Amino acid sequence: MKRGITRRAALTLAGAALAGCSRDGEARWSAHWIGAAHERGHRLRDATKSGSLGAPAVTRRAGAIVVGAGIAGLAAARALMRAGLDDVHVLELEDAPGGNSRGHVLGGMGCPLGAHYLPLPGPHANEVAQLLDELGLRRVEHGRVVYDERHLCHSPQERLHIEGQWVEGLLPPVEALPAAERERTRDQYRGFAREVQRWVDADAFRVPTARAAWSDELAALDALSFADWLARERFDAPALRWYLDYCCRDDYGAGSARVSAWAGLHYFASRHGFHAPGEGEAERDGLLTWPEGNGWLAARLAAPLGERLHGGCVALRVREGREGVELDAWNERAQRVERFVAPQLVMALPLFAAARVLDSPPAALAQAAAAMRHAPWLVANLHCERAPIDRGGAPPSWDNVIYRSHALGYVDAMHQSLRPHPGPTVLTAYWALGDEAGARQRLLADGAEAWAARVLADLSAPHPDLPRHVRRIELMRYGHAMSIPVPGLRGHAALRALAAPQRRVHFAHADLAGYSVFEEAFFHGTRAAADVTKAVRTRRAA
Repeated sequence: MKRGITRRAALTLAGAALAGCSRDGEARWSAHWIGAAHERGHRLRDATKSGSLGAPAVTRRAGAIVVGAGIAGLAAARALMRAGLDDVHVLELEDAPGGNSRGHVLGGMGCPLGAHYLPLPGPHANEVAQLLDELGLRRVEHGRVVYDERHLCHSPQERLHIEGQWVEGLLPPVEALPAAERERTRDQYRGFAREVQRWVDADAFRVPTARAAWSDELAALDALSFADWLARERFDAPALRWYLDYCCRDDYGAGSARVSAWAGLHYFASRHGFHAPGEGEAERDGLLTWPEGNGWLAARLAAPLGERLHGGCVALRVREGREGVELDAWNERAQRVERFVAPQLVMALPLFAAARVLDSPPAALAQAAAAMRHAPWLVANLHCERAPIDRGGAPPSWDNVIYRSHALGYVDAMHQSLRPHPGPTVLTAYWALGDEAGARQRLLADGAEAWAARVLADLSAPHPDLPRHVRRIELMRYGHAMSIPVPGLRGHAALRALAAPQRRVHFAHADLAGYSVFEEAFFHGTRAAADVTKAVRTRRAA
């Protein structure tokens, strides 16, 4: 049970939440699922099992087809259009583009349905840096990179609720721990910082990972779990282990026992390092964020597509022939099968879905899909008539995390607002469920009210008044939200084979990196588009 709230109190709050009531019994809020029903995605699975696809009602021709309008698919379409292919059609299962980076509006306020920030790109994320330049978010002045401050996360950025109060930052402060744990924790904070710095100095981890060299030492890290590596290196302080587990769940959807040691170290060594308290901590890392999260970026990537973006279309089958590629898709709005024909196709779907769609999947695709595990996620947006009451400590921040919670905390959609007075807001709570057996089934089987009750019970630990201020809770569930970088996945030969140039069907998804972040998806989408462009130009020149 999480600190700061007793089991009885949690059950009481959950019961009140489940009834949609305040303590005085007055009905206060309602809970609703949003997004496409999961049955739409299951249409592919059921159709391929039964073989009942049906004949296409219409056939359309395109210069290139992109299947999937997540960040990888949108990046591919953007790069293809920039290369001069002006007849690019993109098909997307959901009604709106963006994949895990979709935005939403609740109570007139923007809020995220998935990824809610973008770290400032490092020296190897060239494609993302170029995009930010084009969008006016980034510029170079006198040899120095400058970002538009309106889109940088406003201060204070993050805080942690521990021992009944809020403290700045997410690393548990030594002073807040039991006296018996303090010295060991301080020493292990310093020891882990030295280990991470060793890898930073070696430049062994990069984002995107395709631009990092591979070595026997990294392969050894990839072969065991992060938890096993931490145990081997004698990093066992409870506060450190909780923090590292939280970081893994936040970025990978599952904790240190499921992700590889390579992934656990990559989280820190590829970006910001790890800084022990009082050991010359660097300036807090900058990040870009918007009320609707990375949906802000997805909307701008999708806008140039216009009517060539086909939402509500479920890819059913892709057949590669000698002269081109045929795609059959179910159009949810028209309730019919439609066929698209093009010389080249970008498959920007999760690899397990791509394996089902392709008529004759390559051996590498089947191998990669079998090796991958995907974490289910829940994203809950809570429309509040006012922000919850704080009870001292660090002031309200953009990112707010509860120590020892199984959830990931919440972000405040109105934190970026410059309004001079308090008012309604939307809190977005995140739950990564990759560690829980049967979580995907519960996510589909349990009702919106039951999940809303769990969310409210968790957030009521630091904010007991929160249920009284909530008016509506909208929940988004992702059955296969992101690839978990399990041991052995990063160095898998099948991922390298799929990222290589193909004949007509090119693969582009963050799955090819073994984990899911914006930079990896954008890189692989851009890379696949370059392969398509080269193939088209070669054919034209022949």
